[in-house]
Amino acid sequence: MIFEYASLIETLLLICKILCTVVPILISVAYFTLVERKVLAAFQRRRGPNVIGVYGLLQPLADGFKLLIKETIIPSSANLGLFIFSPIFTFAISLIGWGVIPFSYHSVIADLNLATLYLITVSSLGVYGIILAG
Repeated sequence: MIFEYASLIETLLLICKILCTVVPILISVAYFTLVERKVLAAFQRRRGPNVIGVYGLLQPLADGFKLLIKETIIPSSANLGLFIFSPIFTFAISLIGWGVIPFSYHSVIADLNLATLYLITVSSLGVYGIILAG
């Protein structure tokens, strides 16, 4: 009985550790995309994304919301399961790669001896999601 609770607590701590790593990564990628769009707009002498929020700071949230509610167009000759699964697979593979990157001395999800080999291997698997999409 005690071992079941210990296992449950360890699982919850691992999930918390994963979420505390993945959520800031996703937020930072969204805002790096905003910075990239603003810099490219400055190069092209236009205003860039500045409609939503002050100076466009809520633009990544609006882009994510738009992506979630967008209608999916599925080709009639495509395999429905593979067509839906391939972006999920590619996204999951891209997040799995962050598991071995240490952000501080104690902040790493999986401390592997062969982390570089793992990272190269996982990043090469991302191609299969693109191939599955057609």
